[in-house]
Amino acid sequence: MIEELNERSRKILEAIIEDFIETGEPVGSRAITRRHKMNLSPATVRNVMADLEEAGYLYSPHTSAGRIPTEKGYRYYVDSLAHFREPGVYLEKEFGGGRFLEGMGLEERLQRAGRILSATSSYAGIVSAPSFDATVFRHIEFVQLSEQKILVILVSRSGTVQNRIIDARVALSKAELEKITNFVNSRLTGLTIREVKELIVREMAREKALCDTLYQQAFLLSQKAFEDQPDTGVFIEGASNILEQPEFADLERMKKLFRAFEQKSLLVKLLDQCRGAEGIRVFIGSEFELMELEGCSLVTSTYTSASGISGTLGVLGPSRMPYSVVIPLVYQSARLVSRFLEEE
Repeated sequence: MIEELNERSRKILEAIIEDFIETGEPVGSRAITRRHKMNLSPATVRNVMADLEEAGYLYSPHTSAGRIPTEKGYRYYVDSLAHFREPGVYLEKEFGGGRFLEGMGLEERLQRAGRILSATSSYAGIVSAPSFDATVFRHIEFVQLSEQKILVILVSRSGTVQNRIIDARVALSKAELEKITNFVNSRLTGLTIREVKELIVREMAREKALCDTLYQQAFLLSQKAFEDQPDTGVFIEGASNILEQPEFADLERMKKLFRAFEQKSLLVKLLDQCRGAEGIRVFIGSEFELMELEGCSLVTSTYTSASGISGTLGVLGPSRMPYSVVIPLVYQSARLVSRFLEEE
């Protein structure tokens, strides 16, 4: 793609995209020559703009108006032209240094990260929670509700808590449940949830050969406790910010966007594609393959920690977003979240 454009075409395309990002209005040749130091006549700029339109980088919404970028134009800009601006120390102050961890569970921290991304970018901040299977098991508690109904409280090392009610095959006393709780915690603590499930499968395969009834019951309850554990999903902060952009003044477009927010499974699936990817990923318009997000862009990065936490955070806004600001903002935010989680 880069070799298709000469230096003059690149500079004019960059100027048009940056002017359109700033104003939201189609950009004409006279505006380019006025605002940018180019030793070119408006006629020359018009000719280059016509070539860029023919090549698919620009289009004209009206016959007599200036041009605006296409998805192809934005993609070229992101990949080849944008000059990124470092967020600076203010972003670290927003995260509050070590205070990012104080008095908050993992979900609260991720929601806060989403709010910071939203407030700093003026768009929607999106953060996916880590896959529960990848987190490290810390503690389980079996609490008797009735003779055969048991409340299970699962706690991961990252602070994620999940509760569920299971049926025991047989009635268990409080003392037996305490023994089971202690036994399971001694065997499983420090493993990832995925490793816990694998161990339970192996032990259950040996169940018939086991002589210790309490040992059998411990792994039976654990199997029920850990089966089909749902992931905690995605946090969306500042969705209403997007509606302030002129692109979403149209009611139908607004409805489509909020349908995407309501169907969080779609966003979880999208963010899961980015999990573990190095650096930044940018989705523009139809690259989402989601009609609800037509006209939007999503900038994402992965946060990780040595304890097994891995998730994705990002900024969702109109395709006319200031990529030179948003991309480093997302990248640095992911680094900060990773660092603070390491300090846990």
